[in-house]
Amino acid sequence: MEVKIGVQHAPREIVFESKQTPEEIESAVSAALADSGSNMLNLADEHGRKILVPADRVAYVEIGEHSGRKVGFGTI
Repeated sequence: MEVKIGVQHAPREIVFESKQTPEEIESAVSAALADSGSNMLNLADEHGRKILVPADRVAYVEIGEHSGRKVGFGTI
């Protein structure tokens, strides 16, 4: 699952692949934005690394389809 996170005042977005389902990602984002005590959005990529983003700096979160590895030189 490809996830893109836009961060306020940052020129680039955070893009990573995650093994989490879209529902898990959506609930984590909703919980981080709704809970005033939780000040970090906490997600994990497909290699087990943690991505932590301050919840008050999240501009948007885009949850996309899993992008498989592209092999070869042909057009798709």
